[in-house]
Amino acid sequence: MILWFFTLLVFSNTAMAIEEPKFTLLEKDKAFELRAYAPKIIAEVVVDGNMREASSKGFRLIADFIFGNNTVQSGKSEKISMTAPVSVEPQSEKISMTSPVGVQHASKGWKVYFVMPSQYTLETLPKPKSPLVSIKQRSSQKFAVIRFSGLVDEEKMEKKVAELKQWTDNKKLKVLGNPELARYNPPWTLPFLRRNEVMLEVE
Repeated sequence: MILWFFTLLVFSNTAMAIEEPKFTLLEKDKAFELRAYAPKIIAEVVVDGNMREASSKGFRLIADFIFGNNTVQSGKSEKISMTAPVSVEPQSEKISMTSPVGVQHASKGWKVYFVMPSQYTLETLPKPKSPLVSIKQRSSQKFAVIRFSGLVDEEKMEKKVAELKQWTDNKKLKVLGNPELARYNPPWTLPFLRRNEVMLEVE
C-alpha cells in the first residue's frame, strides 16, 4: 500500500466510518469463513509487475479516480468516499496449482480493485477520466475466506491460498476463478494488528 493514499484517507471526513462490502456469514470455522456477498460495483485496474509493484500502481490509479479525476452528469468532478478493503487478484486464464498449492505469477498482470460505496448505482457513479480505470457490476457471490494478520508478500499469499484450498476441498466446495488478497489497514498499522484475507469464490 502506498503511504500518501492512506494519508488522504485518514484526513478525509469519511475516515471514521469506512464502508465494507455487505455479506451474510454462512459458516465460521476458526480462521475460515464462508460468506455470501450482495451485488456490488467495483472500480478496477489491471497492472503489471510483482504483487507489491502492481499494488502500488493500482492504488495510485484508483486513488486518482476517487479523489476527483472523474466526471458526473453536470460535467463537474466528485469525490468518492473510500471503502475497505483494497483487493489484489492475479490475472490468468486458469489458477495454477502446484504442490503445495500456490498462485503462479500471472503473465497478464494483477487486478487491483475496491468496492464503490453502496449509495451509487452504475448510472449515478462518477465516470473515470482515465481509460485504465474500469467500472463493473458484480452479481451476488459466495466466497471462502481465511483471515490472518501480519505483512503479506507473494510467498505468504501462496501459503494462505494453500490453507484455504485445503479447507474448501475438505468442505467439498468447488472453487471458481483466481484467489483474491484483501487488505484493510494503512501501512503504518503494526503487523500483528493488520487484517488480511485471502478469498476464493466458490460455487
